[in-house]
Amino acid sequence: MEPASVNATHVVVLLCLSVFLLLFHILLQGFLATRELGSTWNASPRDDNKQPAGFVPGRAARASKNYQETYPAFIGLLLGLAFIGDASGWGVLGGWLWLVARIVYVPLYLAGIPYIRSLAWVLSIVGLIIMMFALLT
Repeated sequence: MEPASVNATHVVVLLCLSVFLLLFHILLQGFLATRELGSTWNASPRDDNKQPAGFVPGRAARASKNYQETYPAFIGLLLGLAFIGDASGWGVLGGWLWLVARIVYVPLYLAGIPYIRSLAWVLSIVGLIIMMFALLT
């Protein structure tokens, strides 16, 4: 197998897993909000802008928003790696670091664990920076 095709496989796997994580975020926050506010609220147009009052549903919503803030950068960098290639393999490594850190971030945020949660976020940003440098070199 050629090195480019190995990297392409990693890029596709990273892309699919990142979409899975996005869907997980959406479903988790929806499930937790519905558990608190009820299925009638979920089926409604939500014109009253009612939000869950519990800590965990709020944390799930904020964790999802946080994921969505860095997700476009991840997708852009991943597309760059797919188009230009990643001969060094550092870009794919950065992508895996981003993804693993984002996965670890979810339970840390839901549990309200400070500092370690912030460390997971910082590691995800380091992953994006590694991806960016791999594209530039």
